[in-house]
Amino acid sequence: MENLDDQIEGESVDTPVKPGTIRIILADSQAIYRVGIRKVFALEDDLRVVAQADSLENLRAAIERFPTDIVLLEGSMLAGTANAIPELLRLAPDVKLIVQAAAADENHTVELYRRGVRGIVSRSISPDLLVRCVRRIAAGETWIDNQSVNWVIDAYRAQAAALVSPRSQPRLSPKEMSIISCITQGKRNKEIAFQLGTTEQVIKNYLRKIYDKLGVSDRLELALYCLHNKIIHSDSDEESVAQKVVNS
Repeated sequence: MENLDDQIEGESVDTPVKPGTIRIILADSQAIYRVGIRKVFALEDDLRVVAQADSLENLRAAIERFPTDIVLLEGSMLAGTANAIPELLRLAPDVKLIVQAAAADENHTVELYRRGVRGIVSRSISPDLLVRCVRRIAAGETWIDNQSVNWVIDAYRAQAAALVSPRSQPRLSPKEMSIISCITQGKRNKEIAFQLGTTEQVIKNYLRKIYDKLGVSDRLELALYCLHNKIIHSDSDEESVAQKVVNS
């Protein structure tokens, strides 16, 4: 196994990181692949590999030891570990996960996004595109191609339909309704907080309560559930709303 704090061609991971630098952990079972990705990121002033891991166990240790923004994770390391992603996000709630997959699979893709992955890329992705992906996800966006968007929409639409219940819908406060409306417009928590004259943390607290009330788990499921059950009305169709929410 390679040490987590292995040096990057003379640069120690203990070297202070400049403000604004995107800190990355590489989690991949293939050492030669990690070496190649490190060289790609080393050419960028705003990207810094702070640690490496060749197994999930080492990745957990790296996340606990090194503050990081992005984890670039080999998809095959998740095989047979359904709870690995939630566990990683519990260790570091603010970290953003990018999974490198050998091939596109509908069910697996939908499940990864639903569990909290922020991007899925091919193992053969070009260096320029990978760098762009990392920067966009670090900025708070979701990296998802058109095919995957359609898969996710179909899955959430089916789940929203399954969630329909003959009992009356939970009562939502005016502020909760305002937040839901903002979500369907593709606004981020920071924008919603500014519009409602409050803080991002307050918006996060409200969202957790809304999720619990409606029995949903994330922003996209919330938006589709509310549109499907006519809790809110929108001039846009489900596909347009889903695109806005996914990219928020």
